[in-house]
Amino acid sequence: MAETQYDVTGIGNAIVDVLTQADDAFISDHGLEKGAMTLIDTETAEKIYGDMGSAVEVSGGSAANTIAGLANLGARAAYIGKVAKDQLGEVFAHDIRAAGVNFDTPPLAGDATTARSMILVTPDAERTMQTYLGACVELGPEDVPDDVIAASEVVYLEGYLYDPPRAKEAFLKAAKIAEAAGRKVALSLSDPFCVERYRAEFLELVEGHVNILFANEDEITSLYQVENFDDALQHVRGHCDIAALTRSAQGSVVVAGDAVHVVDAETVTNVVDTTGAGDSYAAGFLYGLSRGDNLATSARIGGILAAEIISHYGARSESNLKELVAQKLG
Repeated sequence: MAETQYDVTGIGNAIVDVLTQADDAFISDHGLEKGAMTLIDTETAEKIYGDMGSAVEVSGGSAANTIAGLANLGARAAYIGKVAKDQLGEVFAHDIRAAGVNFDTPPLAGDATTARSMILVTPDAERTMQTYLGACVELGPEDVPDDVIAASEVVYLEGYLYDPPRAKEAFLKAAKIAEAAGRKVALSLSDPFCVERYRAEFLELVEGHVNILFANEDEITSLYQVENFDDALQHVRGHCDIAALTRSAQGSVVVAGDAVHVVDAETVTNVVDTTGAGDSYAAGFLYGLSRGDNLATSARIGGILAAEIISHYGARSESNLKELVAQKLG
């Protein structure tokens, strides 16, 4: 096996998050599906962006958030994702490199602009995402370096990547390289609506290629088309090495073979914004695995990061996560 250069390499949609507070009337007036991620075209993106109030723009994207969290924890991390050769693309590249992540994907030189996700946070802390993929759809297998994947202990893939067809090819190429090199493949199901679009393909992936699966309660019940969490848990058992299933305030459940670990959620005084909670949980969990922690401790670290991220606006941490984890674990 080749020498390990990275603990985790993530592949996903490189997106700049445009984060703003909104009321339920805004969601309703614009015909948005509250709490969901919806793909939109250029015209819709410009309309919503123009109607939004003041916003904060930061580099984001599901897998990128996870990888940035891992780097904050001190893990060796790399990221693969496509931005355009424009101002937002430069912002994304600068942000993720400044976080300590290796990012070398060549920018797209063409008409498409860097992807953006308008995240509307309502007073109940629910987030509604309207996403314009832009340059993301041009990520292809040629952007996946064989040497980086083969030298990564875990390759982390986001379910959202299944929307652009060429990105799907990149996804599958990375999984095959990782398998051939004896590495682990991790998948986040990302969103229940994403699961509905690609259920058959996701089931095939989970059973044939994925070692570590991340999903929340809605996503895992949607994947197996069952009505309750316990039934979904029984379905996923044995389909991959590890399934880390999050349940919001009820914490998380980790299934590995016959073992089931139930981990309570961390206490959060004030839930401000749930954006990035699942991404942060995955970062903490993978960090625990990378340093040899058991599954229960890894899930606890995931919960610590999720609690931190939902206590403020935005999907990137405002704390030194390594210090926070050390403090919480004692």
